[in-house]
Amino acid sequence: MKLMEKILSQENLEMAIRKVKQNKGAPGIDRMTVQEIEYWFEKYQDELITKIMNKQYRPMPVKRVYIPKPNGKQRPLGIPTVIDRVIQQAIAQVLSTIYEPIFSEHSFGFRPRRSARMAMEEVLYYLNEGYEWIVDLDIEKFFDTVNHDKLISILREHVNDAATLHLIRAYLRAGVLEDGLIRSTTVGTPQGGPISVVLSNIYLDKFDKELESRGLRFVRYADDCIIFVKSEMSANRVMKSVISWLERKLFLKVSATKTKVIRPVKGQFLGFTFYKDRQVWKCRPTEDRKKRLYKKIKVILTRKQAVSRPLSITFTKVNQVVRGWINYFKIGCVKKFLEKFGQWLRHKIRCIIIKQWKKPMTIYGNLMKLNKACKCNFSDEDIYKCANTRLGWYRRSGLIIVNSILSPIILGIRKGNRPGLVNPLSYYLKSL
Repeated sequence: MKLMEKILSQENLEMAIRKVKQNKGAPGIDRMTVQEIEYWFEKYQDELITKIMNKQYRPMPVKRVYIPKPNGKQRPLGIPTVIDRVIQQAIAQVLSTIYEPIFSEHSFGFRPRRSARMAMEEVLYYLNEGYEWIVDLDIEKFFDTVNHDKLISILREHVNDAATLHLIRAYLRAGVLEDGLIRSTTVGTPQGGPISVVLSNIYLDKFDKELESRGLRFVRYADDCIIFVKSEMSANRVMKSVISWLERKLFLKVSATKTKVIRPVKGQFLGFTFYKDRQVWKCRPTEDRKKRLYKKIKVILTRKQAVSRPLSITFTKVNQVVRGWINYFKIGCVKKFLEKFGQWLRHKIRCIIIKQWKKPMTIYGNLMKLNKACKCNFSDEDIYKCANTRLGWYRRSGLIIVNSILSPIILGIRKGNRPGLVNPLSYYLKSL
């Protein structure tokens, strides 16, 4: 069977449609939503396949959008139409089956059964083996500078199918719609389409193979790569030769200011920084990632919005963010941070609950019920004083009575459709 026939097989297309629907995402320039895709394919699939097989299909330009980066800059994304997303996903699925067995063991980004956690485990292994000098490589605007001719020539080594290569090149040259104008694309693979991450791994696999042939220890996650050596002199020599190779062979520009030779304590990789504890290298989240967690939770718990909606929605949103953050960073040392963060989180939640109760008699009645149910043994007079205090909502929520009655255990109880509030420290300790 030809490669294009595998890509356009009914089974592969159905899998691609399911994946695109599962990923949701915004419509492209034709405004078709993911909910409409099954109906469209039922009606026009045969016509689409004929066009692709005859090399007559022309992908639509991607819609340019920008998302904010943590450093204040903006990351450009290209949103393909839903139809093009399905075709790209179908291509990506088949290309993955070809390239996964030959990709480097030291590449971890956007690959099945591989994760950032596995990348960090390998980083720590190299550091603890004595490779304590790091070459931190930064490729400038990688997704925007991939050379199309070079990419196609790399693909041709394993993809010997003219129709497939023609379709991939058509996607590379589809163009970008921005501010009402369509701009042609002669370089780059726009981030946002399912095929871009697969093509980026195929392109950079040449770099992986070059590093392996030199016997270097390295870890790569998408376009983030760090190389490990044992001395500063070796690191400087490796950095110069690697930069030269990337620019000559893959036509990529390496940032002169961001690419550097550093010690692990001054480095960052995938949101982690490193430190030595009793001769053993360990990792922890960067301060920037901790601040971003606080910022996300503050947005969810903005008092005006949080008080006016049910606790079930608030708890669900908070739990999703906190669990996701812990699952990513649990390989690092986060126990002390999560203990402090958990106390802050529960204080904010108590403030919202007390303000939702609003009236002193309602606060008094609810605290009394919970006091009896939890056997906290506060007197009727103490609870009455707490309910009728003239302190503001935030200070009132920090009183010992509110803290003890609305304890982590009580907040963690599921009630009806309201999930229990996650205790960050307990969740982290259970997940180890």
